[in-house]
Amino acid sequence: MVKIRLRRLGYKKNPVYRIVVLNSTTKRETAPIQHLGFYNPKTKEMKLDKKSALDWVSKGAQPTRTVQFLIDRCNDDGTLNYEKKTTEKLSKKAQAKLQAEKEAAAKEAEAPAEEKAE
Repeated sequence: MVKIRLRRLGYKKNPVYRIVVLNSTTKRETAPIQHLGFYNPKTKEMKLDKKSALDWVSKGAQPTRTVQFLIDRCNDDGTLNYEKKTTEKLSKKAQAKLQAEKEAAAKEAEAPAEEKAE
């Protein structure tokens, strides 16, 4: 069976991957059938020949889950469509403070509404 998978390059704690087409029974470092592109997870930089990748998938090649994710998120020009998360993780103290501010604002909003009703 033919697989589309990642080949690890780079040095310790700084991985860079090539996206390659391999026979599933061979090792990761053997000569690939075809190079499709590269992916750097630290900088979120990617260059992929999406047309060739989809052509291999239509021929029956099985992409790994990570490669399938990259193909799905890939633009037509081969770059990664990466959306950075905008939510911030807060500490428990900061979450409690934010919750207290919301409750105080809600009470202030209710007070003028009650005065108008009377």
